[in-house]
Amino acid sequence: MKLAAALLVGMGLLSPAMAAAQTMDDRARAAANSASSRTGDSDTLLHNYVTPGMSGQSVATVDGTKSFTPTLACQKTANLLEVLVQPSVTGDIGVVRIARDTDLDGTFDRSMTLPVPVSGICANGLISCDPGTWQQCRPFRWDLDASSNLKLTEVSMPDLAGCYCINASCGSNLVFGNLDLVLKDLGGGMVGALTSADPRIGVAQARINGPVIDYVGAQTTACTGNPAIGQTAYRSNPAAIQGDAAALAATDPVFQAVAASPAGSGKAQQLRNCTVTREVTLDHATLDEVIWRTSGGYATVHGPAGSTDFLMGSPSDNSLSGGGCGFIDFRMTLHVEHPERLTSVTLPTFFADDWGQVRVDGKLIVYGPGDWSTLTYPPGACETNQTHYFWPNTDLKPWLTKGDHEIWLHVAVGDKGEAFAQVHAEVDTTCRTNEQIVDLCSGYAAVNTCHMSTEQVDGVETFHNGIATGLKPLPQTRLFGDASCSLQLSRDFFERDRTYTCLTDTIALAEPDLSRGAYIIDHSTETLLADRRVASDGSVTTSSSAFAMPQQPAASACEAICKTRAPKANTAATPDGVVAARQNTPSGYDTFYHTCSAANVCPAGPGEEIVSACGCLDDFPEAVVMMQTVRLAGSDMTCTSASR
Repeated sequence: MKLAAALLVGMGLLSPAMAAAQTMDDRARAAANSASSRTGDSDTLLHNYVTPGMSGQSVATVDGTKSFTPTLACQKTANLLEVLVQPSVTGDIGVVRIARDTDLDGTFDRSMTLPVPVSGICANGLISCDPGTWQQCRPFRWDLDASSNLKLTEVSMPDLAGCYCINASCGSNLVFGNLDLVLKDLGGGMVGALTSADPRIGVAQARINGPVIDYVGAQTTACTGNPAIGQTAYRSNPAAIQGDAAALAATDPVFQAVAASPAGSGKAQQLRNCTVTREVTLDHATLDEVIWRTSGGYATVHGPAGSTDFLMGSPSDNSLSGGGCGFIDFRMTLHVEHPERLTSVTLPTFFADDWGQVRVDGKLIVYGPGDWSTLTYPPGACETNQTHYFWPNTDLKPWLTKGDHEIWLHVAVGDKGEAFAQVHAEVDTTCRTNEQIVDLCSGYAAVNTCHMSTEQVDGVETFHNGIATGLKPLPQTRLFGDASCSLQLSRDFFERDRTYTCLTDTIALAEPDLSRGAYIIDHSTETLLADRRVASDGSVTTSSSAFAMPQQPAASACEAICKTRAPKANTAATPDGVVAARQNTPSGYDTFYHTCSAANVCPAGPGEEIVSACGCLDDFPEAVVMMQTVRLAGSDMTCTSASR
């Protein structure tokens, strides 16, 4: 705050005599020129304010008449980090020495040398290969160990970003030819790891001196040894700030007073997110998951195509003894889990020597040989001296609902005999599909005060800021299920992610009267100002008066700029190798734009050639095409679960 106040005061330090001699336009231009001379570009701003302010050095006002030493950080240092590189004959960086000032007292207290050569540089790491080649490459990411020392962690290539090759396999003398860029990218990855681990650290400037880059920095927050202080804790947990803000607002008297005032109540706008999802579920069940024998019976025989037989009784000849006329019961329990998948359950056959009944859950289904439908003795002689066979093929499905069911074989045996019953089941084990649209946005869409702001359909943005983009996703084909039950489904969409803007009334307030403003806009001209006033008694008065805008000084149509380019080898690295190895022309150009000087001269940099001279350049169409190309390329690579 001290720095900002001093700068504002300095901009207004003009003598009374000068102010009287200059017009308002002259004074504004003088102040603008003075400010531009000290803050016109990033390098000038860093040199005049950011670097000295972060390092505890003197800072001058815009007009240079006053200077002061601001206190912007707890601890200051001029040497936060120093990196020295030494290229080898293979083009790799053979030696990288790193020195750090960990306690920010102005003295280096830790140093290290990288254990591997550097063959490629990334925004957050590096790549080490066999020297001079792009073979046996190992990607590393910058990290910090438990003692906050920089270290390299071996990762997979997709974990790195912005990689490019620097050794002899991609070109000659790439490190020395691009030394400033190499140092900034290599050191930038280290600084990123440091500031991610301790957000209190701020870097003000990077200074390059030959093969060395120095970083000037300081602690930019509170004086504490704990990096997880309140000011930086939200960086790792952004969602916490909403709850903390609500808790603080609930106890703050000033906030509550403003919230209860007419200015703090009325209409509020809320953003509400929702989805419209196509849910596809596959239902697959094996035979043993539909129906199985839990107790009783003596065998389960699986047949072809999802069929099975449950066997019960004692079928061996004369294996039962009735002792004149005795009752013998066989009980088998079947559990049905998915009755809807039972295509057929029948009693194809049973036999008894002498008399038999088959019941399901106590209900009589079939019997024989005579009319024996009770649990008492048979109506005829108990000993029939023969085995009676029956093939009823009775449908048992109506009784086999979900749950346990008892199949009861009740026989009466005179002397010796046997009994047997077979339950045959056929099961549908095919893959069943259940598809439904789950629309969680219907509630918002039905409210008149809610309007769709954004929509993405399977990764394609179809609405942006309430306006249709005109983009529509192509129908997609996705694969669902697993090896035992799979489905390939083609649909016009699978998921819509929407954001609705909804207006809510926090209190019933009268709508503001905008009729006066509408009257002024509708009835005024460039030379006439019309007005309409309503008095407290309801009377209306209209008026008009002459109106003219102050004479405006002539201004240029634009800020003159020029366009230049410089050749650059395509050394970018990907998991598949170096990009240049896949191109017919392994080189390209970097494009630059410069603000022209007052003499309309283009300040082209070293090695740059002028493409477009100074003037009012409009490369907006070219920029749109480039951005659209990148966006569409990313859309084509949207990952889904579908097979391609």
